[in-house]
Amino acid sequence: MAAVATLGLTAVCTLGAGPASAAQPWGAEPDKTASAGTRPGAVEPGGPLAAQPPTGRAAIVRAHTDRARTEQAHTERHPTTRAHTDVLFIGAHPDDEHGALSTFGQWHEQRGATTGVVTITRGEGGGNANGPQEGTELGLIREREERRAVRHAGIRNVFYLDKPDFWYTLSAPLTSRIWDGPPREADTLERLVRLIRATTPQTVVTMDPRPFDQHGAHQLAGRLAVEAYQLAGDPTAFPQQITKEKYRPWQPSQLLAQNWRFRGPVGPECASAEARDPATGLPLRGVWEGAWSRQHRTTWAQQERTAARTYVTQGFGSLPPKITTPRDKLGCDWFSVLADNGKPTQPTPTADPANPANPTNATNPTTTTSTQPQPQPGLRPLFAEFRDWAARVHMPWLANDAQPNYPAAPTTTVPAIPQRPVVDGTAGSGEYPGERLRLGHWQGAQCTAADCAATARLARHGDDLYAVIEVADDTRGAAVETADCKRHWRTDAVEVALDPRGTADDTSTTFKAAVLPFTADGGACAARDADQYQGPAAQTAPGMQWAATVSEQPYTGYTVEVKIPLDVLPATADPAALTANILVYDSDTADKTGQSRLAWSAYGSAQADPYVWGRARLDGYAPPADQPPRKPVIPLEAALSRDSLPSLVQSLRTGVPLAAGPRAPR
Repeated sequence: MAAVATLGLTAVCTLGAGPASAAQPWGAEPDKTASAGTRPGAVEPGGPLAAQPPTGRAAIVRAHTDRARTEQAHTERHPTTRAHTDVLFIGAHPDDEHGALSTFGQWHEQRGATTGVVTITRGEGGGNANGPQEGTELGLIREREERRAVRHAGIRNVFYLDKPDFWYTLSAPLTSRIWDGPPREADTLERLVRLIRATTPQTVVTMDPRPFDQHGAHQLAGRLAVEAYQLAGDPTAFPQQITKEKYRPWQPSQLLAQNWRFRGPVGPECASAEARDPATGLPLRGVWEGAWSRQHRTTWAQQERTAARTYVTQGFGSLPPKITTPRDKLGCDWFSVLADNGKPTQPTPTADPANPANPTNATNPTTTTSTQPQPQPGLRPLFAEFRDWAARVHMPWLANDAQPNYPAAPTTTVPAIPQRPVVDGTAGSGEYPGERLRLGHWQGAQCTAADCAATARLARHGDDLYAVIEVADDTRGAAVETADCKRHWRTDAVEVALDPRGTADDTSTTFKAAVLPFTADGGACAARDADQYQGPAAQTAPGMQWAATVSEQPYTGYTVEVKIPLDVLPATADPAALTANILVYDSDTADKTGQSRLAWSAYGSAQADPYVWGRARLDGYAPPADQPPRKPVIPLEAALSRDSLPSLVQSLRTGVPLAAGPRAPR
């Protein structure tokens, strides 16, 4: 039995037997007697925020001396694997780690802790705010951006699993089918387990696995991280990694999940606050963004902002270069402690001082926190599936309040009209006799009625649905090339979303078409996005027509009109059950970044959540009987590590095979 000293504690590795383990996570409260830097959240000597660090040459010498000492001690105390990292972050896309870079940077500078990043996809399915590249070309660009960004936090290694990124969805089950369904191997979990065994981290950090209003790929990354954390120390899990590849079982000590929803205290005290998640009752750990970096001579919040602006294709380059929030008003990065010492953390309610028998949440005295799972009646399929998963991984409390109290969705009746409207970008007399639907603010910056306001009207003639959307806008967004008519959220655009049966759990069985009212080439363009068949409307929606009129001198807005043949929907339209949403995207910038969003049914992620969409009854419609459902056509293109020079070099340096695949038998 070989013992490996780790931070003065002992981690034991036995080949093929019990797992090695990391006894103290980097997420734990640091040693208060340590002299190498101010611990996260601590008040600097001389009073709260009073003493500024030394400047000039003395500050530089001190920073590099402290860093060299901590890194030397760290190297002497850790396993001698080339790939070892103290912290392993598991995310879905390049940039998913950006909100935790201030934490990882502090741990690196103050304690010599190394962090590695796992990025399951390269974000090929996302937008590009910096050029026309998409698909694998965009994925490789995003890899380079990510590698540059994380260096600001002292991170050297980023491991990619080469899984495809398709489009924005709220469904973890759909994402799982794309990552691990045919024709691809179902091996994402296996690769994550291999990476944990290869990198031997003390702490695994991941994304919040809870479903509401969150990208399905983020959810699934969190879920898979939980499962990999639980399996990496089990010698019976993926045993060929042990018997053939000669990895050792490895049990990380702690599992943390980002908790972006939590709004806790601000200032240096947030790092020592005893906070709990209101829904789960799990303890929260805060790391103060205002902590000072000796090396960079700024706050870690500022260093994180500088790093974030490196993700240019995601529009982060438009972020203000300087953090203007006063230092004592900066908050914490918050993490839920999902597991500790290799086991799920048991929620512990805090006691109400006025009534010790009544447990309440420390940060919200009106919220009672239970240590037991709280059943929710009437769960919709996506939330019921998450509840079942949480129970399987022995963390049932994660499903507490997972499904929100959805507000009543709006309803309307789409009138049948005797004469076909002319699709010319205007609402002609008598063409749209139905209800005028007012769109409300859904996401992004609040705006005035002159800047972004909209109404929509619907009508049906025969087997065709018509819509006219009138938008008030005071500043044009970027005009993209017609060939770049995609990712409509980057500029001014209108989107029509239809669920023909009113039963969809995700948008892969729906129809969603967006129209950009103006382009750099002149005229409007249209494309389907994040639905059953994404792509240019001329190819994916035969028979669809669109037109737009745009006001000039002065510019005050635009009107979009569309004709959608009901037979291009993924299934036969049910006249009593069809649901819809009308959405408007507003941008007043030239850098292809959206600012405000409006929707007829404005709740959560209104464009991606069919549970939110309103009922649009088709008055008097008798659908044809011979329209079978169409299967989703989802892009599976993925950039590969073998085509990435940085990934090839990293693999040679660390010994971890490309995409965390199996290494040769030893």
